[in-house]
Amino acid sequence: MGTTSNQDIHGHEVMRMMLELGAAFDVESLEAAIHARFGESTRFCTCSASGMTARELIDFLAERGKFVPSGGGFSTQASKICSHESNESSQ
Repeated sequence: MGTTSNQDIHGHEVMRMMLELGAAFDVESLEAAIHARFGESTRFCTCSASGMTARELIDFLAERGKFVPSGGGFSTQASKICSHESNESSQ
């Protein structure tokens, strides 16, 4: 069924991880958390881009205003995650 063995992880999953951890990040600490959760060789996608490294995803999300200042760094908010992908689990 799967034609590719390494499917990109959606940026929404990274934002959900940030919410779950409930911490403020800087670029380096977020990149380390992404690598710890998803692996260093994982690639990421968004609604409009794919094949990004963790650092490229962080830059992409920052450019689009997905982060908010928090505790000397940044975090995100649930309202920053677009909700159009919910057709994956339609229960």
